[in-house]
Amino acid sequence: MTNTHDGAQELSPIVTQYMDKPIAADTISPQNDGTASTMTQKRSHLIGANGHHRGASEPVDAAALTQALYTVEGEAQSRERTPVGSPSRKRQRVYGDRFIPNREGRDLQASFSLIPDIPSPATPSKLKKRTPHGELHFQRTEEANRTFSTLLRQEVFDGTVPQPTPPHLSPDPTFSPNSLSTTINDPSRARTPPSNHTSTSLAPASLTPSTPHKNMFTYMSPQHHRNGSTRLTPHGTPGSRRSQRGPNIDPTSDLYSTSPIHFDSQRLLLSPKKTPRAVSKVPFKVLDAPDLADDFYLNLVDWGSSNNLGVGLGPCVFMWNSGTGKVTRLCDLQDDIVTSLSWIQRGSHVAIGTSKGLVQIWDAERCRRLRTMTGHTARVGALAWNDHILSSGSRDRSILHRDVRQPDQWLRKLTGHKQEVCGLRWNAEDGQLASGGNDNQLMIWEKLNANPVFKLSSHTAAVKAIAWSPHQHHLLASGGGTADRRIRFWNTQTGACVNEMDTGSQVCNLAWSKNSNELVSTHGFSQNQIVVWKYPSMTQVASLTGHTYRVLYLAMSPDGQTVVTGAGDETLRFWKCFNKQERKSIGGEGVGSRMEQWSTIR
Repeated sequence: MTNTHDGAQELSPIVTQYMDKPIAADTISPQNDGTASTMTQKRSHLIGANGHHRGASEPVDAAALTQALYTVEGEAQSRERTPVGSPSRKRQRVYGDRFIPNREGRDLQASFSLIPDIPSPATPSKLKKRTPHGELHFQRTEEANRTFSTLLRQEVFDGTVPQPTPPHLSPDPTFSPNSLSTTINDPSRARTPPSNHTSTSLAPASLTPSTPHKNMFTYMSPQHHRNGSTRLTPHGTPGSRRSQRGPNIDPTSDLYSTSPIHFDSQRLLLSPKKTPRAVSKVPFKVLDAPDLADDFYLNLVDWGSSNNLGVGLGPCVFMWNSGTGKVTRLCDLQDDIVTSLSWIQRGSHVAIGTSKGLVQIWDAERCRRLRTMTGHTARVGALAWNDHILSSGSRDRSILHRDVRQPDQWLRKLTGHKQEVCGLRWNAEDGQLASGGNDNQLMIWEKLNANPVFKLSSHTAAVKAIAWSPHQHHLLASGGGTADRRIRFWNTQTGACVNEMDTGSQVCNLAWSKNSNELVSTHGFSQNQIVVWKYPSMTQVASLTGHTYRVLYLAMSPDGQTVVTGAGDETLRFWKCFNKQERKSIGGEGVGSRMEQWSTIR
């Protein structure tokens, strides 16, 4: 398009006639548009060459003017849809306070099941630490929940619904089966599936586990109560009170009670409970142990029958006398390191394993080495005595039986493990040997036989913690490493696992109490605690903390009252965990004091 008179004549006569009439520019361009008006520019081009508009006296076609207006309006609307508009003209979202869902064509049950368990923003979730079932606070919480559940049942149903009584809440063995509550193993309760045997007589109505009658929350006067109870309630009607023959003089009646709960519930809450045995949470003695190795596969601490504590520190072995507190250096190996230590059951002889695969026998009283035995090609990390038989486990995956009375280096070689042997314990009474290895295997050997009786592979980590029960024959406890964290109990006659407990941390050592049916365990990753357990319930008696590294070493005093623990923090801590064994008198009082002098054979 050229700005000449000839060019203007080439346009359509409709547009030419429309543009001859002066039209304001703001009626063509949109409001607040950031670009210049295009129609204004077009109108400037349509002006004649002589520089003035056509005369207004010329007639205007109404149809052509209407068509031109429609054309201009459509062009203006198309420009308003372009994204070049002002940002301040954004459409505001309108948020409503009510949501009406569309239930047509939707499976609400499936949608509700697919809702993720995401907490509300007002209560952000915190990652809770996995709580093992053996923790003290967990046990107390469970006991409190059981008590509350029993109390609530008794208050709401008043004995009309049978309820199982937890064993912790009714320790009385003379508990009558005809009472309002039933035991868990009550044969009168329904079973699913039903038992094969049929009863000749129907159970009492109070013991049937059927749904309670419809009016269980409806008031019923005491005189019409099925149980025949004469107990009056404060909500009784005057007519019911007048119907009683004489005043109610029962002191246990709720009529005279100032408590919001019934007398039976009060008796449950006020009943004396067995208090747990108090165990000091602080060690009564701490000894420094420099260079105490932080190695899970070593056994460097042992307490002998002569009341001497032996500790292997680097190339040296030190003895600490519990009675006098005197410290003596037993030996100093040349170009070798102590990797295991074990006292004989009775006597002052101690066996020492080294990193070069040697086993030395020392006389602790004279501080003199008696002999050195060979046979292993790697370090000896585990030692165990059975009278005059000394067994040694090594990193070369073998176990050697040695008779210290004979000049031979070893009697029998056992090759059952596929990795390092790190746990070894003899059961002198039953003649069985238990061995644990880094291959996650626990093996039971019968006397000096070359083949194991049982290969137990339930653990999923190295088995170092092994302990035989002194209170029950053929009962063995074993503990797994970091990946397992479980204490398992075995019947070594059948090879069956009779019990297990998830401790929540690496099990490093186990030891049974000599005075009670309890055991103590030491742990590593991640809590570094010492735990005293009650067997067979496996409830915690105490949880002791203080070590800052893994508690890798454990030994018990000859009297069975004190345990000593060692860790990579180079300290030895002494704990009073068990009570003194009570001596039972023979023949009653007076006779026992006279017979005590004959209670010892030698």
